[in-house]
Amino acid sequence: MGSSSKSLQTILGTPGVRGKRVTALSKDGLIDFIQTIIFSKQETKEPFYVLDLGAVTTLMDRWTRALPMVRPYYAVKCNPDPAFLGTMAAIGSSFDCASRAEIESILALGVSPDRIIFANPCKAESHIKYAASVGVNLTTFDSSDEIEKIRKWHPKCALLIRIKAPDDGGARCPLGPKYGALPEEVAPLLQAVQAARLTVIGVSFHVGSGATNSRVYQRAIAAAKTAFDTATQLGMPRMRVLNIGGGFMPNTQFSEASSSVKAALQSYFGNDSGLTVIAEPGRFFAESAFTLATNIIGKRIRGELREYWINDGIYGSMNCLLYDHANITCKALACTSNRANPTCKGARTYSSTVFGPTCDALDTVLTGHQLPELQVNDWLVFPNMGAYTAASGSNFNGFHTSSILTYLAFSDSN
Repeated sequence: MGSSSKSLQTILGTPGVRGKRVTALSKDGLIDFIQTIIFSKQETKEPFYVLDLGAVTTLMDRWTRALPMVRPYYAVKCNPDPAFLGTMAAIGSSFDCASRAEIESILALGVSPDRIIFANPCKAESHIKYAASVGVNLTTFDSSDEIEKIRKWHPKCALLIRIKAPDDGGARCPLGPKYGALPEEVAPLLQAVQAARLTVIGVSFHVGSGATNSRVYQRAIAAAKTAFDTATQLGMPRMRVLNIGGGFMPNTQFSEASSSVKAALQSYFGNDSGLTVIAEPGRFFAESAFTLATNIIGKRIRGELREYWINDGIYGSMNCLLYDHANITCKALACTSNRANPTCKGARTYSSTVFGPTCDALDTVLTGHQLPELQVNDWLVFPNMGAYTAASGSNFNGFHTSSILTYLAFSDSN
């Protein structure tokens, strides 16, 4: 408990969290906390998130134990919630930013620019100039045109050549079709860097978001070693940074992936004592730290089928169903119709459809999901909703799901 208390005190003082109320959660106290919030906002009944800061610190501990040699640069695009970013900064994370706005959000937390990698292989010139002006001096590239932009607007920037991973490991969202130099392109690009008198200090790759085959890291690290050797053969200064990207998930996949990474690093870079290894995890830290609560605003019965409308959906947090190929689930919280047994323990369940609030039929969240009999003004609670959810929410159809309120809690998960 002592280490958790120390972590909490550090987090409470960070920008993004400072001045906000943080509620301590007892073991299994999340549902009770959500009910407290619901009862305090009976008039608006707007959806809301709960961010468990304790879960974030536990995940960082897990990362450090499994991959002590790999420094995480959290991928801001996954979830840019200010309190979450502040927490990540407080517990020692660096940051992967892809745009000027993301860099600005991290610098606003008081994070030093040397803890930021501008990890976008194709950047607008104005964003490159901004990075140069604020001292963000590490970026990625995978084309000759990008080299020319960097030469013109940020010639002192250190570079990582982004290579295409040999395969995407069954990723939810493959990135290879868009980014990464092919094997035959590596040498010409490195020669172009030499000609432009820029400095390449390492290699970057990304196996794809949400990789399911952990062996893909071994093949990608092997490809990175080949790129290191190519640079040596070209007479370039010794490269010293390897960026293994993201793709990590906070489940059993992480244990497999971390073992695969450690084995590959030993096999291909075991004799390189001066190597710095970094990564760009997003969902590993964000996904399980956020829980979403939504209000039931409509209901229809058709025989044994129950249909419910909630006030968040595909154009809000559940855009992850389309863009992130996520599998989501929910639990009933019958705070209005069954206060004596709000979790509906032991109640009969029905095959249910859950719709979002917009007038688009595509806005369907769940089908064939077993739920107890619920009523309008009851709630559905969705766990593991921190990755690629609110970050992509919109205001379509007048539903302002891009700005859902977040409440802060701290559980002692150690």
